[in-house]
Amino acid sequence: MRIIVKGKNIAVTPALRQHVEKKLTRLARYYEGITEATATLSVEKGRHIVEVTAPLNGGMLIRGEEETHDMYASIDLVLEKLERQIEKYKTKIARQIKNSSLLDLATPTQGDAAAEEPRLVRTKRFAMKPMSVDEAILQMNLLGHDFFVFCNADTDEVNVVYLRRDGNYGLIEPIFS
Repeated sequence: MRIIVKGKNIAVTPALRQHVEKKLTRLARYYEGITEATATLSVEKGRHIVEVTAPLNGGMLIRGEEETHDMYASIDLVLEKLERQIEKYKTKIARQIKNSSLLDLATPTQGDAAAEEPRLVRTKRFAMKPMSVDEAILQMNLLGHDFFVFCNADTDEVNVVYLRRDGNYGLIEPIFS
């Protein structure tokens, strides 16, 4: 498993890097599809923040972020969060496999309707005019939404602006490979 450790406003010491690598290699025991993980360690106003992102082989992505006043505690907490996400993903896959193999035998009953997985219930279509990031943020705030999909006038690509938990804004730009 390839592990990338980055630091923002903090020098990543060999001991810290070793602790992160030791913890993240445990993820491979839970799910064999994890081949890479990126950990970003940062310090902001005394808060030690750890963000870990790992792609799964099914096209899914697990991500966890934790902050405490101790970097090692943040690492441990984010690992627990990722382990829960992997367990949830594995359960979902197992349920899909089980349901698809028993699909021919099962007949839907009224009791099964309450236990169904969430499903798509609405599709929206809207015209997108090219706009700047600032215009998109303004539009998002006017609508009272947490995110807004728009066509970026600078790049001519579909982007997403979103409201972060810390009150700032984020921008998602696609990269096609």
